[in-house]
Amino acid sequence: MSFKDIIKNSVYESFGGGTNLSAWNIVLIIAIACLIGIYIFMVYKTTSKSAFYSKDLNVTMAGLPLIVAAIMVAMQSNLLVSLGMVGALSIVRFRNAVKNPLDLLYLFWSVSAGIIVGVGLYVLAFVLCIVMTILLLFLEMIPNAKAPDLLVLRGEAAGMDYDRLEELLKSGSRYHKEKSRTIKNGEAELIIEVRPADKEKLLAELTKTALFSQINCISHDGESRI
Repeated sequence: MSFKDIIKNSVYESFGGGTNLSAWNIVLIIAIACLIGIYIFMVYKTTSKSAFYSKDLNVTMAGLPLIVAAIMVAMQSNLLVSLGMVGALSIVRFRNAVKNPLDLLYLFWSVSAGIIVGVGLYVLAFVLCIVMTILLLFLEMIPNAKAPDLLVLRGEAAGMDYDRLEELLKSGSRYHKEKSRTIKNGEAELIIEVRPADKEKLLAELTKTALFSQINCISHDGESRI
């Protein structure tokens, strides 16, 4: 057989031939991808905040390593399949909004794990899972800085004494900033961001002034949820 015949045979096999992977190797790849998908499912369920947790998204991330690994096996086996996969995947559009930016990390983790397992780098896939778990748990332990409270004050616009309010806020808080002021039908509403030195004392002083018909103090963790 000449060198030209060898090249022809190799090209033919790459376009229409089968995979060099044995059935055992394919089953092993699928099994490991499935285990990693279940592992990502458990980690996401454990670390995700309840306000953002979505079981449908979690199931999707658990299935991604399996699907991506299967695609990688198919793309390695046949050049025509590889070109077809590239063409098919290039026209796919995903329009679901991601509520939590951290979900993007898990999505990339799932896809990356599937690619790594699909090319047979099992050790790298397991190391990635261990390092990602340690990193996520470590960062979760770091406390967030306490967000300022929000004071929502309502009262008659004509009787509003802003100078007195400023004095009370200066004496009873380490920081304050007016965020909004609304006047409608003779009623005034103020929204003030404040870090009180003593919340109960500040609220008591505001109540004593009798300037406001309603005083609300809202505590939050700095995250906006809809």
